[in-house]
Formats: sequence, C-alpha cells, structure tokens
Amino acid sequence: MRKQLAGGLAAALTASAAVVALVIGATPPAAAADSDPYTFKNVRIDGGGFVPGIIFNQTEPNLIYARTDIGGAYRWDEAGQRWIPLLDWVGWSNWGWNGVVSIATDPVETNKVYAAVGMYTNDWDPNNGAILRSSDKGNTWQASPLPFKLGGNMPGRGMGERLAIDPNRNSILYFGAPSGHGLWRSTDSGVTWSKVTNFPNPGTYVQQPGDPYLGDNQGIVWVTFDPSTGTRGNPTQHIYVGVADKDNTVYRSTNGGATWERIPGQPTGYIAHKGVLDPVNHVLYIATSDTGGPYDGGKGDVWKYSTTTGTWTQISPVPSSSSDNYYGYSGLTIDRQNPNTIMVATQISWWPDVIFFRSTDGGATWTRAWDWTSYPNRSFRYTMDISANPWLTFGANPQPPEVTPKLGWMTESLEIDPFNSSRMMYGTGATIYGTTNLTNWDTGGTVTIRPMARGLEETAVLDLISPPTGAPLISGLADVGGFRHTNLDAVPPMMFTQPVFTSTTSLDYAELNPSVMVRVGNFTDADRPNDSHVAFSTDGGANWFQGQEPGGINNGGTVAAAADGSRFVWAPGDPGQPVVYSVGFGNSWTQSTGVPSNAIVESDRVNPQKFYAISGGRFYVSTNGGAGFTATASGLPTEHVRFKAVPGHEGDIWVAGETGLYRSTNSGATFTKISGVTNARNVGFGKAAPGQSYHAIYLVGTIDGVTGLYRSDNGGATWVRINDDAHQYGNMGDALTGDPRIYGRVYLGTNGRGIIYGDRKSTTTPPVTTTPPVTTTPPVTTPPVTTPPVTTTPPPPAGCQASYRITNEWSGGFQGEVTVTNTGSTTTTSWRVTWTFANGQVISQLWGGRYTQDGARVTVDNETWNGSIPSGASTEFGFLASWNGANSVPTLTCTRTP
Repeated sequence: MRKQLAGGLAAALTASAAVVALVIGATPPAAAADSDPYTFKNVRIDGGGFVPGIIFNQTEPNLIYARTDIGGAYRWDEAGQRWIPLLDWVGWSNWGWNGVVSIATDPVETNKVYAAVGMYTNDWDPNNGAILRSSDKGNTWQASPLPFKLGGNMPGRGMGERLAIDPNRNSILYFGAPSGHGLWRSTDSGVTWSKVTNFPNPGTYVQQPGDPYLGDNQGIVWVTFDPSTGTRGNPTQHIYVGVADKDNTVYRSTNGGATWERIPGQPTGYIAHKGVLDPVNHVLYIATSDTGGPYDGGKGDVWKYSTTTGTWTQISPVPSSSSDNYYGYSGLTIDRQNPNTIMVATQISWWPDVIFFRSTDGGATWTRAWDWTSYPNRSFRYTMDISANPWLTFGANPQPPEVTPKLGWMTESLEIDPFNSSRMMYGTGATIYGTTNLTNWDTGGTVTIRPMARGLEETAVLDLISPPTGAPLISGLADVGGFRHTNLDAVPPMMFTQPVFTSTTSLDYAELNPSVMVRVGNFTDADRPNDSHVAFSTDGGANWFQGQEPGGINNGGTVAAAADGSRFVWAPGDPGQPVVYSVGFGNSWTQSTGVPSNAIVESDRVNPQKFYAISGGRFYVSTNGGAGFTATASGLPTEHVRFKAVPGHEGDIWVAGETGLYRSTNSGATFTKISGVTNARNVGFGKAAPGQSYHAIYLVGTIDGVTGLYRSDNGGATWVRINDDAHQYGNMGDALTGDPRIYGRVYLGTNGRGIIYGDRKSTTTPPVTTTPPVTTTPPVTTPPVTTPPVTTTPPPPAGCQASYRITNEWSGGFQGEVTVTNTGSTTTTSWRVTWTFANGQVISQLWGGRYTQDGARVTVDNETWNGSIPSGASTEFGFLASWNGANSVPTLTCTRTP
C-alpha cells in the first residue's frame, strides 16, 4: 500500500467511449546500453502474500489461474505442481498492472484468458487500469486501457469475480467496475469495451468516506451467467450481478442484458461477496458480509435463490441473528460433480481461526472443519502438513484454542476443482493451501491440507544483504519479516524470530566481521511492549537476540553496523524520532548530534568509526562512531533515495535517487554525477569481473530512456542492461545487491514478485573498457579520533583506568562492556586491559579491541583506531561470553603507553 513512482499511460478516454486496444510490446524500446543476457529465478519462499482469487476453467481439467493483489497473475502447471508467473513483462511505466482485480478463463476457447489489472483507484497509481487478453493461456498479452483506475490492492479486492465470459457466446464479456463507473461490456472478445448505460446501480458502499485509501465506492463486485438459459453461439439470457450496496446487492437480466432489475425479495443489510450459480438445480448461492473485506467483517449470511420459483432461502451455517456469528461469509464454492455439495468460509474470524462449512444437501445441514469440544479444546476434521513450507507457523507458539499454523485468514477464494471432487484450493493472506482428499470429510476421515504455492512468490522486498561469508543472502520483507537463505532454491525453514517483525525495513552486516548482523522492523509497540524493533545476530543471521530501544518506536527505519561490528547507528522510521547510536549490541542508545531525524543511515565498509547519512538532499558524515555528524555536500536527490558505501574502499559512496546516480570518493565531501543515468532507483555491488579490481556495480535506473536492471564492470563508465522486456517485474528495485562471491550474480527485490536472482547466461567474460582510476584510500577531511601532539617525555605509569560492567545476561551467556579512561595528562598511543575470571567464564566474541584468553586470564589490547585517547577521554570495548553458576565481576588492570 505504498505510493510508487511510475510514468503515465496514454490519455484516458471518456466513460461513454469505446476503449481502443493496445498491443503490449508492439513498439520496441529506445536503444539503451548494450545487453548481457541473464537467467532469472525466484529465491524460493513460496507464497508470502494475499491470494484473493483462484479460478478454475470449467471445461478443461487442470487449467487453473490465481490472482494476487500486488504480485501479478499465475497459471497452474499440473505436471510440475507449481505456478507459472504471467505478468513479469509489466514494467516501470505501468507497474500498477501487477494488481489483478479479476481473471476470467474462457470455457469455450480455453486458450483464451482475460485479466482486469490496476493497483489503486487513487493517485498512488498514476495510471488507469486495463483489460488484458491472451490467446495462449497468458504466455503473451494484449491490452485494452480503460478510462478509469482499478484497485487490485484496494478494499473489497477479494470479492468477485468482477470479470465474466458468456459461456454460450464467448465473444461477450462483462466487467464490474469500482468507483461508481458501473458495468462494462465487450462484444468482440475484450478488444473494445463500453459502459452498460442502462445498468441501474454502480454501487454505494464506501468503507470510510473521505479516506484516500478506504474512501472508494467498491462498485460492482461480481458477474455470473446461467448457462442453462442460452444456446451455443447465442447470448446467455440470465445474467446475475453483485453490487456493493447493502440494500440492493443482487441484480439480474433475463434478456441478455437488454434490461436489468433488482431481484425482488432479496436479503438486505449485507454485501454479497460471491455469487455462484448451479445450473443443474437452478440455484444462485450468495455469501454476504457487512463489509467489503478482506481484513474485516463482523456479520453475514448465506442464501440460496431459486432461479425458477424466485424464492430466497436463508441457509447460513450460523445466521447473523445468532450471538455465535461474529463474522461474515465470503469464500463460496460448489462441487460441480455433485452440485448439492457446497462450501463456504468465514469472512473474517481471526480468532481462533477461519471456519470452513460444508453441506452435501444444498445448505439444509452443515458440518464444520473444526468444532468446539470442551473449551479451549477443539476437534478437527483436517490436519495441516506444512513440511514443504515450515515458516507458515510464523514462529508462533499460541495457547489453545489457537493453533499454528492457522487454517487460514482472509479466505475470500475457496474453490473445489470442477473435475475432481477431492481437490480443493483456497487462498489466504500468506499462501495457497489445498487438499487432494477433500471427500474424506464426508466419510468421517481426515482431510490433509498442504501448501500449494510453489512458484507463486508474492513478497514485497524491503532490503537485501549478501555478505562475503556465511549464507549467501539475508532478506528483509514486508508482512513476513525476512529470512536467512542458505539455499536459494529451497524454502527456508523459518522467518526471523526473537523478535518477530511484521516487516523488516533495514538490514546490515559488519563488513570486516560478517557474522555480526543487525535488523530493524515494524510492529505496533502496544501489541508487544516487551519486544524491541531492533535485533542482532553474531552468527550470520542463524540466531537473533533483541536489544533495548528508545521509547515511542513502531517503525524500523534504517540501521547501519560499523565495519567491525563494534557499534551501530539507527534512524527509526517514526516521524521525529532522532538518529541514535549504540556501542555494543543495543543495551543503550545515545542520540546522535548534527543529523536530522529520520535520515537514511549507512556505514563505511572499512573505517569502523565512520558513518554516513542523507536527508533532504544533504549528506552527513560521522567520524566518531555515530556520536556526531557534520553536514557536507548538498544538492543530492531527495526522492526515492538509497545509498551504499563500497566494500574495501574507505569513503567510496554511491547515491541513487530521482535525479540520477552520484559518486563520492572522499567520504561525501563532494559528489560527481554519473553520466547517462537520468533516474536511479537503487545501486548495489558484487564481485568484480575477472581482471578487474573494482566491484561490479548493479543499478535499477534509467539509461537512454529505458528503465531496467544494469551492470557496470568499470566503475560506472559504461553499462550493460541485464534484464529484458520479458523480465521487468513492475516497480522493482526497493532492494538490490550483487553477490560478493559470484561474478555477475545479482539479487533484485520486487514489490510483490518476491526476490529475484539472476546469473549471466554467457560464461565468457565481457569486454571492459575505460576503467576509471579508483582511489582506494581517499582523503578524509576529519580523522576518526582527534589526536593532539604527543609529548616526547612519557608520563608516569599511572593514568589509565578500566571499569567493567555486565550489560545483559541470559541463561548460559552474558554481554559485558569495559570503559577505558585516560586519567593522565597526555594522550595515549596504546593501552592494555587484563583481568582474571573467577568463575570459568569464556569469551566468544569481542569488539573494540584485540583479545587473547589463556584459561581464566584475559588480555585486551586496543585496535589501531582507538589506541589514542586524549587526556580525560574514554573509549569502550564489549564482548560476549559464557557463564555457569556464577558471574562475578573481576578486578581489572589497565596499562598505557604515552
């Protein structure tokens, strides 16, 4: 639900005009940089987002489509038991087309499929929606732009399907529009569209009037045909339409759309989310709720309408009048092999779980997927097998009556295979689940439910890091937190825990000590007041522990780790929260000076004392570990800004933003704009090309008018495009990094298509020309620590003091901190601290010093950067250690040299 930058479509047509078709890819792109072909794959997670619609073709077995709210459309591959993405060609200029409002699969010419696309009906999406059409099951598409916006990620997106094909005359299609735009029709197989001017009701339901996201009229929400009222080649006569209007929610035409009427006697007070027609028994079923969903819904009913007698019958498993009804209904399906068998899902019952109801007698009686026994215990007609995707527990350990994994939530699509009564699929807010033994329900057996989401990758990626050792990739994701990916082609076992973030907004690792990592993220602090929004790892992301945090934080913002992992700088994302720094693992935080609140922060990858920040187009530099920042260059980008420092090159920084790509080789004192890049979304670095000493640079940006994914092997002097028109991934690039171990490998974050990784197809090293000189030791305007002149006469041996404190302690382990203070009258050049543990403590890691431990005796010498301590000043080092039984504080000895 984030606003994105994109170009516009052609001017919208007026509502009364026919819509002209647009051929996707008919005009070749402008010539840009040279190309280097790549093979792209998803880093496997399987799922990760809301699937509001699953659509089975009614005449061809195993032809199934799925639609997502921000991640495009998919087709099921029965042989591979996986989903194939269909909209990866959608690019920067029309990124909103990855929001899929509805899909219709042709029951006559089954190679044909249609999709209504567009992400937001407000100005978050600058473009209008479109109806896409394909004659090869979605392998290629053509588009008919609409004169209004569509909302694939708007409220009410789980209702439907809004797009429908006449099963008798398949050149006729109907589409129910949002925002008061009414009902639309095509009579030429989706090429052109016009408004059905005599349809009487464009919808009235608005979730929250005046709100930019919740304030849209949810419009016309489904269309269904009664195929028994037509003959092949002639228009179907009876058409039913669902409208987001609590008093007038179902309309019909009995003369092929010539006239329309509100169906008499219909229920009121609720919105019909679904309308499913049984042409065998001549029944229309509807599932209703008091809101449009998908996140809410507190009351509702299920009804059947006899299309022959005009009689409405309430068949709610739990009627809205009951105190046990605290949910509406949405997901609705019938078994086409046995039409009296119907199922419906609650909309929405977060606690303790979604409920599926099943009837084999047309709704006269129902059974439930689970029943209460003696509270808080429940009995279950199903088992959940998530061995293929174990992260679906979300790391939870709930108390009864709740269980993990949940059966589901936001289950707006619940579909029985029309050719196989035993197979069912349903969408949730995180994945697609399904079963292949559904009919066990009716014989007293157990239904086995498994994830059926392989190939469907729907995460929104906020940050990625690829350290030089350990797991090749660590991800920060919206909604599902993030993962440590030890195998890119296997589903990771669990998301980040301890603590669990709703979304991980920023990640970093210590360049010189990559096992040290930090992450920050979002959740509502009031919901989990004992959890922190910052977490640390000392084993490359395998395990995490939380630090302390300043008050009032709900949003992670950005975070940076010192090159050696000795300290961290954090800019929380809540408005007005200041930038803070911590020595050690977040046991305390101190406000940084000289830097605006909510700046973006990064660390130098060589100098542990050096951090950088950018805010409002101005750059800031800290040379004292984040304690204080100094403003330097100005005139840098102000929108969509991301920047990174280059490993192995102190002070080498690249900034990406709306005005292009910029580089500094002097720690941000000055920047040079990179020629030819007119817009830069993100920049990252990977292993250098063979024969090159400087990192490969990866860019999501615009060169020669073409927005794409680029690589430079010569410091930005020249670029090659490494994606193509079939792999554009919408508004890609919120996260981007190369792999420091594999030349040419790039990791690309998308907003709804998961994590993409790409490798060069060619094994031949590309030619590299015009390699600019790279300053490996650029001039630094301020040294890390101000060192006054040293006297030639050494001071007396006294003048050094060390204090020891335990900052955090847990079962079997603790964190300690030692402060070294120069109590003499002159500046030190080095120092040493020694002590002897009394209880068998063993140090496992130490930062801010170089240590040895011989039995119980510990010796710590300064690092090169903190040996110089002015008179009266201090420095710190910290460590992690084990303990058992006792953990007494030792006596420290501190010695110094002048």
